[in-house]
Amino acid sequence: MNIKIITDSLSDIPKESIKKYDICVLPLKVRFKEVEYEDQVTITTDEFFEKLEKSEELPKTAQVIPSEYIEKIEKYLKEGYEIIIINGSSKVSGTHQSALIAKEETDPEKVHVIDTLSLSYGCGIIAVEAAKMAKEGKGREEIIQKVNEMIDRVEVLFSVETLDYLKKGGRLSSAKALIGNLLNVKPILHIRDGEVEVIEKVRGSKKIVKKMIDLSKSMSLEKNMKSITILHGQNEKSFQKLKDEVKKELKPKEILESRIGPTIGTYTGPSLIAIVFMK
Repeated sequence: MNIKIITDSLSDIPKESIKKYDICVLPLKVRFKEVEYEDQVTITTDEFFEKLEKSEELPKTAQVIPSEYIEKIEKYLKEGYEIIIINGSSKVSGTHQSALIAKEETDPEKVHVIDTLSLSYGCGIIAVEAAKMAKEGKGREEIIQKVNEMIDRVEVLFSVETLDYLKKGGRLSSAKALIGNLLNVKPILHIRDGEVEVIEKVRGSKKIVKKMIDLSKSMSLEKNMKSITILHGQNEKSFQKLKDEVKKELKPKEILESRIGPTIGTYTGPSLIAIVFMK
């Protein structure tokens, strides 16, 4: 039976990969006051950050609701697919719970829901690998086994100029945010057990990229990583520096590039830069 991969826009998968591997991406919502947008559908990343900079308050985000999953599930079931839904961390978004509800209300035998316990392309890299395998004709059990193996191996390292967005959005405690912002200390964060944690702090923006590279080296089990994905919000200068240093110091065979979308961008702000790789 053919396998269809469904994920959500927390995954920040590049449009080229979505098209190439025929991935269904359901958009989360972002609301500025009374106007609601669908992540990457009715608002682009550039449009979002432009509005964010002008907004006096943080926009609200909303999960994918069960009925939206049900609509897609029923569509693909009729087309003869078995479905694997790969979600961003259930500890940050309620979208995973929506997928579980939709599974029970459709066909629990043919719908499989997986919590990656990650965010952004940490989730996306898993969804893309699953979609590659599906396109190659791999079976359900083989894909699910591979996905579960990847969950423990994916590392997402990222940094932001300020922790204010994470604090305002409730994704990081005020105490941790205060420590991060104190005395020009810049945080480097990662995802651990589905939640955002400060893993390191450096004094000043100029040291961020070097520390991210050093951490990547210490975490990787491979001397030469095959593929590394780098991301940013709206921070071209730091992103280019990151790209140059990844190429020079980590020497991956492949560097993929992506951008965070409105959902993730609401909580990180435009200054984010990130590295995603497999340990």
